[in-house]
Amino acid sequence: MKTTDTPASVPAESGAPVTKADIAAGAPTKGKKEGNVLNVFSHGMLILWAFMVVLPLLWAVMTSFKDDSSIFSSPWALPDKLHFDNWARAWTDANMSDYFLNTILVVGGSLIGTLALGSMAAYVLARFDFPGNRFIYYLFIGGMSFPIMLALVPLFYVVNNMGLLNTIHGLILVYIAYSLPFTVFFLTAFFRTLPASVAEAAFVDGASHSRTFFQIMLPMAKPGLISVGIFNFLGQWNQYMLPTVLNTDPDKRVLTQGLVQLAASQGYKGDWSGLFAGLVMAMLPVLAAYIVFQRQVVQGLTAGALK
Repeated sequence: MKTTDTPASVPAESGAPVTKADIAAGAPTKGKKEGNVLNVFSHGMLILWAFMVVLPLLWAVMTSFKDDSSIFSSPWALPDKLHFDNWARAWTDANMSDYFLNTILVVGGSLIGTLALGSMAAYVLARFDFPGNRFIYYLFIGGMSFPIMLALVPLFYVVNNMGLLNTIHGLILVYIAYSLPFTVFFLTAFFRTLPASVAEAAFVDGASHSRTFFQIMLPMAKPGLISVGIFNFLGQWNQYMLPTVLNTDPDKRVLTQGLVQLAASQGYKGDWSGLFAGLVMAMLPVLAAYIVFQRQVVQGLTAGALK
């Protein structure tokens, strides 16, 4: 008598033909092994990359607490004791305190101005259709591709004619203009991911455009503002070319100019410990800012992809 029941599959013996069921049973195991190999390789590369990045930072911090003789005699050994006088010498004798104050004023003012102007421009370009919208947007994108070196000579004469050469506020305005294209490009894409129904509900309730932007849309764009703010902070904090051309007053030098001056002066004196102390001082604010806002940066970068 015939039956429609399918007999249970048995493992193929040696020399017996392999059935489709056997292939299907072995496929997940093979895919799992390939996935494990890929994970091991990717994690190994990440560990190697982290080692290459973290090791120089740790070595610089360790060296900043050594004396000059220990730096050359035992460069990889731990310091025999913590020489905090290296930091004090770099802070006072090398004028790092003045450089820090000037840098905080310039970067703080330019960062606030960049985020304020960039967010308003990006919101208008992302939410309103008007003649010339795309043209203005592409102008900002074109500003990202314009090499700043080509503008140094005319920029110098423009700033000089406006009476802003060797001034803190003149450097702030230049930093804002330099950072606006990327800020507008980044925030325009971010504002487009925000739900339009929230703004429409605010308009129905009688809110004005400015109130809707500052009280509703801007708080919703907080992850994007923090992300682009971190990028601008890193770029403006490490900026060297613009202040070198536009800020030649020794009393108004920013941190990057001060580090170059410190490297030249301390190098001739042989004060390498003070030089490393100044270098670590310049790195700490950048590392602290990224560590504090790391989660917000990731949220801002992935907000558009997760929508």
